[in-house]
Amino acid sequence: MNDPMMILVAGPYRSGTGGDRAKIGANVEAMTRTALDLYRRGHLPVLGEWFALPLIEQAERDDAGGDRFSEIFHPVAERVLARCDGVLRIGGESEGADRMVDLARRLGKTVYTAIEDIR
Repeated sequence: MNDPMMILVAGPYRSGTGGDRAKIGANVEAMTRTALDLYRRGHLPVLGEWFALPLIEQAERDDAGGDRFSEIFHPVAERVLARCDGVLRIGGESEGADRMVDLARRLGKTVYTAIEDIR
């Protein structure tokens, strides 16, 4: 096996859910399942959600007003991605996941579209 990489798993979060909590949960579960597979392949997977969601929840408890999701969600994922070796794009349509792929390419990171391509 090659050196372990830190890879951001990017997939739909709210896209296509209509705000349905069960569907959002299923999207997170799909990314987490993929992260576990990456881990078992010897890599360090990360999801922006792991960092952003607790911060959003705290900000919503502490602050009055504002759109904490927009303030925190994608900016956190972008900061995490800057520290990663690459991104694995999974799932269906997602403006946010596509945004991570575009940023990865601009940063010269490797973009994977299938876990089988990661060694």
